[in-house]
Amino acid sequence: MIKIAISGNIAGGKSQVEKILLKNGYKVIDTDKINHFILATDISAINEIKETFKNDNILDECGYISRIKLGKVVFSSPEKKLKLESILHKRIFRKVNEFLDENKNQKFVFVSIPLLFETKQDEMFDKIIFVSADEDIRLKRLMNRNNYTEAFARKIINSQDKEYDKIKKSNYIIYNNSNYINLNKQVIEILKKIENGN
Repeated sequence: MIKIAISGNIAGGKSQVEKILLKNGYKVIDTDKINHFILATDISAINEIKETFKNDNILDECGYISRIKLGKVVFSSPEKKLKLESILHKRIFRKVNEFLDENKNQKFVFVSIPLLFETKQDEMFDKIIFVSADEDIRLKRLMNRNNYTEAFARKIINSQDKEYDKIKKSNYIIYNNSNYINLNKQVIEILKKIENGN
């Protein structure tokens, strides 16, 4: 089994790449989706987060954790961001390892990890695909997608390591500055390279 990571800074287009891979019959797991699932269903994680951030406004009107409110808290404080990651990451990677074990007979598997390099998980993969997009494009996408102010969107973008450092550490680069047709073409070309052992 060849393990391939899909990474990229926020609003670069990783989810679109995942959809193309799934459409082509590949097994893909998304750590962002695992994260959302944990925040919605994992009682021990939910209680730990509520206790850790009890002095912050992270709950919605029904008493559930609001990902938007929690995001605003942690992206405004590196210390709080680390606290949240210490709660979530061990649970996320437990699910990733379960996925890898369940699909060990597959020739290729793909794991989407936005914070691949920040969490030092790059060494567990055989190949890395990095999805890149210009910062101004990602900024607009983030503002439109999440209804964030420009200032907050920039804060999130600036919280991640710069793209050029990650590109140097990746095997394949996808440039997602234009449209879906171009994106799909690049993904298919990379899949051919991977299938041919290049």
